[in-house]
Amino acid sequence: MPQEVMAGNWKMNFTTKDAVAFAREFRPLVEGKTGNVKIVICAPFTALSTLAKEFEGSGIGLGAQNVHFEEKGAFTAEISAEMLTDVGVEYVIVGHSERRQMFGETDEGVNQKARTLIAHGLTPIVCVGETLEERQGNRTNDVLNTQIKGAFAGWSAEDAAKCIIAYEPVWAIGTGEVATPEMADDACGFIRGVMATLFGKEMADNITIQYGGSMSSSNSQGLLAKQHINGGLIGGASLKPQEFATTILNVVGKEMQWSR
Repeated sequence: MPQEVMAGNWKMNFTTKDAVAFAREFRPLVEGKTGNVKIVICAPFTALSTLAKEFEGSGIGLGAQNVHFEEKGAFTAEISAEMLTDVGVEYVIVGHSERRQMFGETDEGVNQKARTLIAHGLTPIVCVGETLEERQGNRTNDVLNTQIKGAFAGWSAEDAAKCIIAYEPVWAIGTGEVATPEMADDACGFIRGVMATLFGKEMADNITIQYGGSMSSSNSQGLLAKQHINGGLIGGASLKPQEFATTILNVVGKEMQWSR
């Protein structure tokens, strides 16, 4: 059974002072209350070291939002996997639609970055998803197939199994629009099928596939009840401690059995 992972993506928000305030309000809201569900905060680089101290011993994982695929060198303003592990990072987002659209990130680049992360013992959160135009043109599955096969080209099943995949329809990110649970489950199920084709059914049945796209406390329960959705990559709702905690806790209970 896949690990359920609820990850907050803060994007370019919060100073270090803001991050500390968030952590001190959020930690007691969720600590010891999430069962087997993993919580991750993907914060700006400037806050990572401080958050590692704030979350120490809590079980809350620390994530970054990008990485360079090279180990070191003349790459001004970039950050390496070794630098991230040095401050306690465990997870890293790669291929987010904002990186793809605004900064020209490609499937090949996602592949390279994720390989580097695996080599350093970090967990890549590999993002895939279609635009509104692509969905309206009935090209969702074609886009997902291309992105998944590009991101995992040349991989072994063993390494691919160490990743998380986040399905994030571009048209639902930061818009308030959200895929229905059925739409999201269909897309995540398709992704699982592609992974089965590449690496075998057993591996695909056990990989974590998140939904990202305006998930909040009002819709997380319905989304996470679906068969192929194993957590969320959450943007705006993760910036408010109470809202993010509720988004997690309304689908998690100490005795809750996941409907799988």
